[in-house]
Amino acid sequence: MSTEPVKKTLQDRGPVWSVKELVTVLYGGKRFGNHVDEVWPNLFLGDMSVANDRYSLWKLGISHVVNAAHGSPHCQGCRDFYGSSVDYYGVPADDSPTFDLSPYFFPSADYIKKALDGAGGKRSTLAHTILKSSLVLLSVTLSSGAARVFVHCAVGVSRSAAVVLAYLMIHQRLGLLEAILKVKEHRWIFPNRGFLKQLRALDVGLQEATLRAPPQQR
Repeated sequence: MSTEPVKKTLQDRGPVWSVKELVTVLYGGKRFGNHVDEVWPNLFLGDMSVANDRYSLWKLGISHVVNAAHGSPHCQGCRDFYGSSVDYYGVPADDSPTFDLSPYFFPSADYIKKALDGAGGKRSTLAHTILKSSLVLLSVTLSSGAARVFVHCAVGVSRSAAVVLAYLMIHQRLGLLEAILKVKEHRWIFPNRGFLKQLRALDVGLQEATLRAPPQQR
């Protein structure tokens, strides 16, 4: 069933929507994805298979990793795992509707913004040594250019998606529905209902803060 009528109704109605309606939108479109997708310029969303593969991250030019499953036995990423070549930020979230992810919305969004703005990089060039065979080592220097941020959890559809949505809402000033539709242009996502409720509350709070702000700051 097409979700276009629901999306049209939500957009016409503004911020008055329910989690049930958002779930209907999330169900729409393709229900499969790649291990990693660029969902916003230089912002990538993906799963633990990419996060656990330092060579894949190097090929993508990733300079920063946000692990929304920090501490999970399946996501081995940490500062020691990536070393000095990648800046690491961990969010110890459980993919449970009862887990309160909201305290991490602003800190993780600020981290992503700082990285993408170019203020979070560790150094201008990264030296990488790639094992080409058992006998040959090739050293490659990767020019940093713009920072590239990879946000992940185990599957890359719930915890990490919620973190990316929060960033788009807080720093790109997208509404929740607009942020969902933007990410879904590139990747299928499905934050659990608890995260959707928390994102909805964030959306309402951001809109109220905008209304309270002086006109020149809106």
